[in-house]
Amino acid sequence: MAKRTKIGIMGFGRIGREFFRMAYNNPDLDIAAIVDIGNPEILNYLQDVEGLDSQEVRLEGNYLVSPYSKSRMFIAKNPSDIPWDVFEVDYVIDCTHKFCSRHEMEDHLKSGASRVIISSLPRDSIDRIVIMGANEESISLDDRLISAGSSTTNALVLALKLINEEEEIAAAMLTSVHAFTSDQPLQNVAGRDFRRSRSAAENIIPNITPTSAWIDEILPELSGKVDGIALNVPVSKGSMLDLTLKMKKKSISLDDIHKIFENASKSTSNLVEYNMDPIVSSDVIGNTHSLVYDSQATQKTEFDMVKILCWYDNGICQAARVLDVLTSYISLENSGGAK
Repeated sequence: MAKRTKIGIMGFGRIGREFFRMAYNNPDLDIAAIVDIGNPEILNYLQDVEGLDSQEVRLEGNYLVSPYSKSRMFIAKNPSDIPWDVFEVDYVIDCTHKFCSRHEMEDHLKSGASRVIISSLPRDSIDRIVIMGANEESISLDDRLISAGSSTTNALVLALKLINEEEEIAAAMLTSVHAFTSDQPLQNVAGRDFRRSRSAAENIIPNITPTSAWIDEILPELSGKVDGIALNVPVSKGSMLDLTLKMKKKSISLDDIHKIFENASKSTSNLVEYNMDPIVSSDVIGNTHSLVYDSQATQKTEFDMVKILCWYDNGICQAARVLDVLTSYISLENSGGAK
């Protein structure tokens, strides 16, 4: 019988809870510990109101008990405070979006974990950023500090790669129209910058996106060709990628673009969905695909400009990609490093 992989989750917000819901029924995974700054009873309550089956998962003292795991829940603020070695954790899934530098990620390793996967982009150079459908074939057993990218990065990289493989992109400009996030205030409160001090519930707030800065590493063939911005908007779930492309040649047609994404929805059906309906943001809530291609919204000028809209549920799709990255590394380990 193959050894079960022991998992530690740090950060039990939306992505952390979604990851748990996707992973707890996997007999190959043992979720040994869950760490957050919140009270375990309240965290379990949030699981209940979000639809988790309380017959399958229940809180018993300080343990969240599920069919294949008995997860110790405790409060800690920093990776260095967590005794991962006591729980014999193989992988830490860090969903805090706080400990994203190489130095901070290494604290998980110093605390006893073998590898750490963060659910966001890193702040500096780490061993690997893995975007499913783009570069997962590059993973190595030498990787210990790993990022599963961000929901926007997964949508962007996949869209760019699919198109650029068929017709060369000269330049790209993205706008991530993103649901507000838990670090934004609902009322005006002085924060780390002027715009993000404004109410998330009342404003469309321009924000920087780190996604374009990592394209050089993830898609070197598009190095220096991609830039963009984010807009945080007053919806709690459901985001959109607005991607404008300048093509190298004028030959690509609207039908060609549709066919690229239609084919991808068949070859990578877990990552790409091809949609022909007049959808809006709430229609993708609960959708685990990295991108939902909006065929009705795609446009092309008579010249060489193309506009594409892709939708994604920024929480649940990112949890799904974290799980994909985790299982990719486990498969690599089980094969002895052979791909």
